[in-house]
Amino acid sequence: MTAWEYARLEYRSTGSFGTDKFMDWQAVFYYPGGAKNWGTDERFDDIKHLNRAGADGWQVYDRAALLVGQPQRLHMVTYSMKRPTA
Repeated sequence: MTAWEYARLEYRSTGSFGTDKFMDWQAVFYYPGGAKNWGTDERFDDIKHLNRAGADGWQVYDRAALLVGQPQRLHMVTYSMKRPTA
């Protein structure tokens, strides 16, 4: 039987750069060892963060998006991850 450890990557709009508060994204990785701030992007570009997690053996098994307002804007994306324990 495989034992798993779990983590999540939260990719959330911040509003910290410029005038469009939905264009800046903060990546925070939560894992059994705590939380790590993986930086802020000036546009939605989660691929580099997903590749970083994948390089450490994490597999995404669920993605949840939070849409806000009308017209709908993407506010947050959470990736649930797992990897076999060593």
